[in-house]
Amino acid sequence: MPEPDADAFDGPDGHVDDRLAPVLRPVRAGNGFEEALEQILQVVRLGLVPAGERLPAERDLAHRLGISRVTLREVLRVLQDQGLVEARRGRYGGTFVLPRAQAPGEDELRRRVERVDLEDVLRFREVLEVGAAGLCAAHGLDGERAARLRDALRSTRDAPLTEYRRTDTLLHLTLAELSGSPSLTAQYAAVRAQVNDLLDCIPLLVRNLEHSQRQHAALVGAVLDGDADGAREMMREHCGGTAALLRGFLG
Repeated sequence: MPEPDADAFDGPDGHVDDRLAPVLRPVRAGNGFEEALEQILQVVRLGLVPAGERLPAERDLAHRLGISRVTLREVLRVLQDQGLVEARRGRYGGTFVLPRAQAPGEDELRRRVERVDLEDVLRFREVLEVGAAGLCAAHGLDGERAARLRDALRSTRDAPLTEYRRTDTLLHLTLAELSGSPSLTAQYAAVRAQVNDLLDCIPLLVRNLEHSQRQHAALVGAVLDGDADGAREMMREHCGGTAALLRGFLG
């Protein structure tokens, strides 16, 4: 599996892009391959590296996950066999995320819905999201962390329709990470991947997205103002809207 240049995942300021921080963490020794595969699958399913973009360099991924590059290459080979990534050679080569199939057919939709307990997923998501919002507001966010949250909100506002769900995911993951609880962040990343699989089964509704954006703005405002009760209530309302759509289309 070819490896990209050392700075392939650097941000514009020369620092390593930290979009993956909410998901990637050192794995436990006994299940290194399986847990590494789970985490990189989450990266792809959550859209943290968009289709057409390159995954981080092998040495960066292996370091973040705490595994050998041999194990990492086995993981990447599985993803390639599943049609989720492709390896490209040459100076600008690396492992690139492939576009996901659009508009799942009826059989695929049924399989996705049958694989999960919809009500359990929605309740667990709400508990984690409401808790994260309350923690962020109660503990306060300093300048750099507040700027990250504002930037994530701005990305959802400026996103074209085709990119909205990906940027929405990044906003919610950012909030989970800023809560200060790695365990909460890891659990949220897992449940959000399930939610995204379900959201892929329903249409994007412009009116709903406009409403969602107003809720996002109010939520971020409450967090930055240190209004824990307001942040929790707005997040509960926001999760309720998504839950209502999923129940309506899939329930």
